[in-house]
Amino acid sequence: MDGVPAGTLPTSYPPEEERFAVAASAATALALYRPRTLKCGDSFLVLDHYGDAQALCPAAEGLFHLDTRHLSRMAVTIEGQRPLLLSSGISEDNAVLTVDLANPDLRLAGGGTLMRDTLHIRRVLVLGDGALHEQLHIRNYGAEPVALELGLDHAADFADIFEVRGARRERRGTILPVECSAGSATFAYRGLDGVLRTTRVTYDPAPDRLDDGRARYAIRLAPDEQRTVALAVRSGRSGASGEAAQPDAPDLGFDGWVAWHRAWSAARAKNVARIHTSNEAFNDWLNRSRADLDMLCTTGAGEPFPYAGVPWFSTAFGRDSLITALQCLWLDPALAASVLRHLAARQAKESDPARDAEPGKIMHETRRGEMAATGEVPFGLYYGSVDATPLFVMLAAAHLERTGDRALARELWPHVEAALSWMERYGDRDGDGFLEYGRRTAEGLANQGWKDSWDSVFHADGSLAKGPIALVEVQAYAHAAWLGGARIARALGRRTCAEALEARAEALRRRFDEAFWCPGIGTYALALDGEKKACRVRSSNAGHVLLTGIAPAERAARVAATLLEPRSFCGWGVRTIAEGEARYNPMSYHNGSVWPHDNGLIALGLSLHGLRKPLVRLLGGLFDAALWTDMKRLPELFCGFPRLPGQGPTAYPVACLPQAWASASAFAVLGALLGVTFRPDQRQIRFVRPVLPPWLEMVRIENLRLGGASVDLVMHRHEGDEVSLRVLRRRGRIEVAVIN
Repeated sequence: MDGVPAGTLPTSYPPEEERFAVAASAATALALYRPRTLKCGDSFLVLDHYGDAQALCPAAEGLFHLDTRHLSRMAVTIEGQRPLLLSSGISEDNAVLTVDLANPDLRLAGGGTLMRDTLHIRRVLVLGDGALHEQLHIRNYGAEPVALELGLDHAADFADIFEVRGARRERRGTILPVECSAGSATFAYRGLDGVLRTTRVTYDPAPDRLDDGRARYAIRLAPDEQRTVALAVRSGRSGASGEAAQPDAPDLGFDGWVAWHRAWSAARAKNVARIHTSNEAFNDWLNRSRADLDMLCTTGAGEPFPYAGVPWFSTAFGRDSLITALQCLWLDPALAASVLRHLAARQAKESDPARDAEPGKIMHETRRGEMAATGEVPFGLYYGSVDATPLFVMLAAAHLERTGDRALARELWPHVEAALSWMERYGDRDGDGFLEYGRRTAEGLANQGWKDSWDSVFHADGSLAKGPIALVEVQAYAHAAWLGGARIARALGRRTCAEALEARAEALRRRFDEAFWCPGIGTYALALDGEKKACRVRSSNAGHVLLTGIAPAERAARVAATLLEPRSFCGWGVRTIAEGEARYNPMSYHNGSVWPHDNGLIALGLSLHGLRKPLVRLLGGLFDAALWTDMKRLPELFCGFPRLPGQGPTAYPVACLPQAWASASAFAVLGALLGVTFRPDQRQIRFVRPVLPPWLEMVRIENLRLGGASVDLVMHRHEGDEVSLRVLRRRGRIEVAVIN
């Protein structure tokens, strides 16, 4: 991509990149009101606080299944008017959305008036995989009988998720006429991919009138009488052959899906360490993060895989899932195992330029909507990510180090070998020892690191870097992958292979510092361009270098100091790009915003180097940000404006809520503070130089597992920043040690 002169930065997307950006408009903005979201399997629900979707204006709301919006409108009215909102909230386990409404002041069609707050309407919604159930309980608290009309409006536009994001299509498939029976309405769409998608809404009891998805009930309530209306929504699809559409999964009903969600959370809890602290607000953050991770996990072959985020990325992403699992590894190693297996099964086996695929490469993203099926977007199964492959090896090695599970390491070894082969043969495009990227199709992503915006890699003067591009953090991941591959090889008795991989890691380490270190800015360069010119820009990317040990100790301390300077640390977290750099914009996606997962990885790196003071500041910023957010749910990102007294962070308008790696950042930072490490061969859990901030006097951890054993323990903070540890209970052979 051509660079731009300094001082002439563009104010619009290049035409070739506009397709993949999430259009920020009133129709897509999520941060304005913090929507109510539920997810189950391949379905997710985005509603306003009333429990409605697009009741008043276009919005990124509705019921979605397999990247398609199956309900674009859901609205409840009383006598044609919107009810008054009393409250709405999602249960702590993310199973149920409850909305409490009341009637406004009404002039009734039959004459007379109804004073506000006479009727109470409680909406209770539960989402299943391909199914939505809602119960409306209407109760008359007045002293007189009431007769009025209850309206339930539904519509389905069957928009692809990329259309909802703002993509423009030259043509669409065919919306079929709504079929209404006495108690149901069926919406249907024949897509350009030949697939028939359907949405069936069933009403119990049947409405008094039903026309084109608009149901009307004549409600008559005596004083203190209650009436219930139940809705069941089913999403279906069938191929082009014309057979009847079938639901994608069995429907368990309202109570069945509630029970399913709670059984799922209980099953996950058995394998995950439980955390309780002396700070109740901190507990709320951890509990919400844990529940969001459970909700975002989708079961495939019985194992959980974290989808990236709602609404834009509710699907499998390689990089996101690997980083999510890495941040949670210390308390949830089972998640890492399932992520590794899932990605191994989808590892590229052949070269396909249209998908940016090469043998051994780990996927970037998969989509199952109409636009992916027709090739309008290249993301059906897309491999345009330079970092997912080394991260795969890095996580595989970290899982072995965490668990000692040689059986899984042996199972994954062919995939690890293939990934390392890709790094050597395809990832290093010019043979200089660094991993570079450059898309092989004009339809793919221009930038293929985690900051994949079109303008996220640039030089100090603001000109865009020309490829092939070697990102700083990707070299750190590569170093960890070579060393991690060596550790796996040694564990499996492959000494010669291990020695060769160690030699590669050492060669990369020696070259890296010389090529990337920029003493003038006190940190590593953001990247090297295709001519090996350094992008001398202060960025959070350099913080990931601390995570892998590629940086010498003196460099690590200098990088940490640079990251915690006011131009980089805004008070809530480390900015993606430091204030004062050419393309800095605190409202941008990648050039000045704050990403929780980015800070989580930096925290793990600070811990590795024993840099405890900046680590405590980092945790404090993220925790304070969580305190200001709705439900203490950290979003995908927020704006990087400086922190002001008495004000929270500025929301980013189209950030995902929730986002898996943002949720996981809470556990990454806490694990970093505790300095928790594992020695499976010695059956030992170590806490290396643990530190607790003044506002966190106690941390209790239960069911911290190592092999078949587990331990419950409590840590206390004392004067002088000392931390003591006491074992409460052991199950099996396991030791716990504190290393100061």
